[in-house]
Amino acid sequence: MKKVAVVILLCLPMVWAFAQGKKVNMLTELRQLESFHDLPKYLSDTKLMQRSSYDTTGNNDDGFSGAYSFIRRNADSSLVIFEAEGNGVINRIWTPTPTNDTLDFYFEGKQSPAFSIQFSDLFSGKVYPFVAPLTGNELGGYFSYVPIPFKKGCKIVFRGKKLQFYQIQYRTYPSAYAISNFKPELNDAEKAALESVKQKWEDTDKLISAITPIHRDTVLNAGTSVTLADLAQGGRIVGLKFYPAEAFTGLNKQIDLKITWDDERQPAIYMPIADFFGYAFGRESMQSLLLGTKDNISYCFFPMPFAKQAKIELIYRTPDKAGKVEPIRVKADIYYATEQYDPQKEGKFYAHWGRDPRAALGKPHVFLAGKGKGHYVGTILQAQGLEPGMTLFFEGDDSTQIDGEMRLHGTGSEDYFNGGWYALLDRWDRKMSLPLHGSLDYSLPYARTGGYRLFISDKMPFNSEILHTIEHGPEQNNKAVDYTSVALYYADKAITEEQIAPTSELTKVYIPDTMMVYPQLIKYSIAGEVKISGNVMVSATGGKLQIDLSDLPKGKYKLMADIEKSPDGAEIVLWQRQKQVSKPISFYNSQRQKLQNEYLADITLDDFKNAVTLHFKRDEAKKEIQFSRLMLIRQDTR
Repeated sequence: MKKVAVVILLCLPMVWAFAQGKKVNMLTELRQLESFHDLPKYLSDTKLMQRSSYDTTGNNDDGFSGAYSFIRRNADSSLVIFEAEGNGVINRIWTPTPTNDTLDFYFEGKQSPAFSIQFSDLFSGKVYPFVAPLTGNELGGYFSYVPIPFKKGCKIVFRGKKLQFYQIQYRTYPSAYAISNFKPELNDAEKAALESVKQKWEDTDKLISAITPIHRDTVLNAGTSVTLADLAQGGRIVGLKFYPAEAFTGLNKQIDLKITWDDERQPAIYMPIADFFGYAFGRESMQSLLLGTKDNISYCFFPMPFAKQAKIELIYRTPDKAGKVEPIRVKADIYYATEQYDPQKEGKFYAHWGRDPRAALGKPHVFLAGKGKGHYVGTILQAQGLEPGMTLFFEGDDSTQIDGEMRLHGTGSEDYFNGGWYALLDRWDRKMSLPLHGSLDYSLPYARTGGYRLFISDKMPFNSEILHTIEHGPEQNNKAVDYTSVALYYADKAITEEQIAPTSELTKVYIPDTMMVYPQLIKYSIAGEVKISGNVMVSATGGKLQIDLSDLPKGKYKLMADIEKSPDGAEIVLWQRQKQVSKPISFYNSQRQKLQNEYLADITLDDFKNAVTLHFKRDEAKKEIQFSRLMLIRQDTR
C-alpha cells in the first residue's frame, strides 16, 4: 500500500506539470489567430465540434421555423442553445438572424451566468472584446471568432422566445488542461494580443518581408512546362507570389500549378493555378488573409514545410482547339526559409482539387475524403448550376465526419462560408472578400456562385480519417450542379487517392445557353417618371426603364418573360439604343392572369448594345407591368 502511495505522490508533479504546460485561455487562443507560422502544427487531445440549427430529419428547415434551433426549452420559455461538458473553447459563432435578446453564458455548472450579452452585440462591434476584425457582418451573415474558453462545462441560454439559424463551433480539451474561463474584461496582455491580431490581419505581407525571394521570370509556351524551383535542402516555403495575375484569367484555365514534396509519388498541389488562388469562373476574385489575388499579384502565405526536396512547376497545357496560342510571360517570387520540418509535430501542406462537372444526384460533393493524420485548414468552391434559374443547389448543408464520428453539420452552403440569404440585395449577391471567408461570385443569370473559408483557430484535426462534404440542393442532393473545389489541409502525406490531372475538358468554364434575370438583382436606369416596387414597374407618363445586361455573354438571344397581366396593365415597346426591337406588348387583361415564357423580342448583346430599354405608352389608367423573371435563350452557336 505504501508503494502505491509513493507512486501516486511521484506522479502528481508530472500531472501538475502536464496541466501547467497545456494552458488554454484568452491569450493562447488569440495568439492562434495570428500565429500563421504554427498552422502546420498538429493538434492533439482535442476535437472540433459544432452545434447548429440544422434539420435533423434531413429536410430543409434549418432554422426557418426554429424547431431545431435549441436543445431544450426551459420552464420560463428561454432556450438552451448550446451545452458542452468538460473543457473547451468556443471559437466561432455565426447567424444570419441575430436578435436583440440576451444570451447568458454559464460555466462550470453554476446557476448564475458568467457573463451576458445581447445576441446582436456579439457582432455589432459595440461591446468589447467582440470587435472587428474578429466579429462583423457581411454577405448576409453575422460572425464572431472571439474565443470563449470554458472549463468544466458551458451552457448558453437564449432569453428570447424564438431563435432561427445559428452555428456554434467549439473545441474540446482534456480535463488535465489548465483552462481559464472567458472574462469580457481583458487584461493588458490580452488587449495587446487582440490589437496584434488586427495589425497582422491588415498586412500579411509582413510575414515574408524579411526574406529575399527566389525570383523567376519566364515565358510559358503552350505544350511546355517550366520548373520555377527545385530545392534540394529541407525547410519550408513561407510565401508564393505570381504575377501578372491577369495572365491566369480566361475561360479555359490552361496553366497548371504543380508542387511536389520530397519526391512523393502524388503531387501536393496539382490544379489550374486560377483555381488554387481562388479565381472564379475565369476572373480574379479572392482576397483572403493567406491566399488570393490583389493588385495583379496572386499570393499564398500558407507555410509549406518539407523534409528534403521541393519542386514547383508551371504547366501550360495545349488547348484542344487548333489555332495560334500566344506565349505567356509569368514572374514568380518564392519565399524559402531554412527552418527544418519536424514530422513529429507538423504536417506538410496539401491542396486537393475536387472536380465534379455533373455532381451525382443523391450524393454530396466531396471536399476531402481520406485516411491519415492531419488537420483541415481551408475550402474554395465554385458552384455552377446546370439548370437555369435560382441557385437552389446552394441550399445544401456541409457535413464533416472525423475519425468515424459526425463532428459538424451545417445549415446551408452560404452559411458554411459565414454568409446568408443568397439572391437578396446587399446580402449574398456578389463577390466580397474578408480575411477568413467570402463570396467568390454570385450571378442569377448564370445560376452560379462560390465561396471560400479559412480554418485558422478552428482548424479541424483528424487522427485517422476525414470525410468533408457538401450537399447540392435542399434535400437528397437533387439539384444538377457543376462543382470545382479546393480543399486545403496538412498531413504527413497526401491522404486522398490518386489526384486527377487537369485536362482542357475538365478546366473549361461552363457558360449556359439560357440566362435568367430576376427583378431583385437587376441594374436599372430610369428616364422620366417610373416607379419600381419589387417586380412591379409603373409609369403613367411614358417613362423609360433600361435594364443593364452587360454581365451576360455577347450573342443573339430570344428574350422571354414570366409576366402577370392585369386590368391596369400597360403597353410597352422594347428598344436597344435607338432601334425598336419589338412590337407593342400589352400587359392588359380584364382579370389578373399569370403567363409563363411569353415571347418579347429578339435582341443582340455586343460591345455597343448591352442593355434593353422598356418604353411605356403614356396612359393614366393602364400604367403597370409585372414580370417575375426574364429569360434570354441563346440563338447563335459559339
